[in-house]
Amino acid sequence: MKQTFAEVITIGDEILFGQITDTNTQYISEQLSLIGIKTIRKSSVGDNEKDILGVLSEAINRADVIILTGGLGPTKDDITKLTLCKFLGTDLIIHEPTLVHVRSFFEKRGKPMLEINNQQAAVPRICEVLFNDVGTAPGMWMIYNEKIIISLPGVPYEMKFLMQNRVLSKLKSHIETPFIYHKMIHTVAIGESFLAETIKDWENNLPKHIKLAYLPSLGIVKLRLTAIGEDSKKIITEVEQLVEKLEKLIHPHIFGFDLDNKIEEVVGKFLVSQNKTLATAESCTGGYLASLITSISGCSAYFKGSVLAYSNEVKINVLDVNKLDLETEGAVSEKVVKQMALNVRQKLNTNIGISISGIAGPSGGTVEKPVGTVWVGYSDEKNTFAQKFIFGNLRENNIKLASIYALNMLLKELKKVS
Repeated sequence: MKQTFAEVITIGDEILFGQITDTNTQYISEQLSLIGIKTIRKSSVGDNEKDILGVLSEAINRADVIILTGGLGPTKDDITKLTLCKFLGTDLIIHEPTLVHVRSFFEKRGKPMLEINNQQAAVPRICEVLFNDVGTAPGMWMIYNEKIIISLPGVPYEMKFLMQNRVLSKLKSHIETPFIYHKMIHTVAIGESFLAETIKDWENNLPKHIKLAYLPSLGIVKLRLTAIGEDSKKIITEVEQLVEKLEKLIHPHIFGFDLDNKIEEVVGKFLVSQNKTLATAESCTGGYLASLITSISGCSAYFKGSVLAYSNEVKINVLDVNKLDLETEGAVSEKVVKQMALNVRQKLNTNIGISISGIAGPSGGTVEKPVGTVWVGYSDEKNTFAQKFIFGNLRENNIKLASIYALNMLLKELKKVS
């Protein structure tokens, strides 16, 4: 079965100037891969006819499917439709159902429809309109030299609606693709190079039709297995067997699979399943840990609250940390962080307390405690302990890493119970 290749092109000066972040290409490529279409190139061009024609001419020679986003608005800088007409050798016509929709769109919102807005209903004569229920710019489906060209709005939620409700099903009906299966393994607290070294023998023995990709981010590395074949059951079984072998090699670092893409979400599920509650006490992270925890819907079922004990006065007066320990050991110490975890648990009446105290930087470090030194404390009804970490010199990274490692410490303890 022939592999189908795609190219995704974003159009707009605002993307090239860095005024907005391009999330469209990532989403489109991800959705295409789920139906067996491989994206081989991503391009961004400005609102310039010559540049758009150039990238289209190149894309048509190397891809079977070309998807463009952006430049479909009613203003003069939105030239995608006119440029497509020039490329395809056609002209624009008014698509009456879209014009009715645009008028209704403005009427429902009590806004006047200007003459310029009529242009939203103009489409290349040879296109098939992909009706846009959630916006005024329709999507467009065109065939050129047996290649599929799709033009979508640049507004992310409109693009996603059209991809999910119009484009993907239409592509599947037009293109026969092999079965493709992705398996994501989420790891934490192990660097990409150390991870690669640990699993190198396993990776070297992967069959040719199964590929491994490393997707690193701060404190977390995702491993993505992608398998392609004709027999879906065989492919899935094969991948799952490989994952079982992988788990034996890196089990302590795995916190989730597939859609479990946030460690704070996985922690929340464990807390709910074990009917446990949590409180946090933070110093150098300034509430970032609590922010991660509360970013998950339903966290009120297990998270009671946090004490932001940035100063020693708050540590003493609110968390009852021993003043002498602060003077002799320092705020960034095992003794202090254990007291923070224990006392916040008791004061907020929770099953578990987590604490963080460290030197985020860029100043404040010493020879004994350099910038990036962080202590994380844990306390439950049976045990209170702390662990020391040394990160780097970047303040923002240290704050995020300390919070991620604190969640990982908590997750390890929760897993011991389950």
